[in-house]
Amino acid sequence: MDTTCNITDLPRFLAHVCEELGLDLTPQQAAADFDTLLDWDSVHLLRLVMLAERATGRPVPVARVLQARNLAEVHRLVVAP
Repeated sequence: MDTTCNITDLPRFLAHVCEELGLDLTPQQAAADFDTLLDWDSVHLLRLVMLAERATGRPVPVARVLQARNLAEVHRLVVAP
């Protein structure tokens, strides 16, 4: 079964993250620091890594994701060649 999905652009990535993590985030919040997002915690970041790997079908640079400050940075890391 193919579980990959198209998250190459930021709006699709954000929609996928919101749906899978049960969050209600706006496109503007993609650039906001994680610690300013309501209901965000470190478990979400770990789940985000798993979601991104499943969506892309390839490994995500976890150490770099852990250094990211917001979802836009994570998205850039996830879609980078």
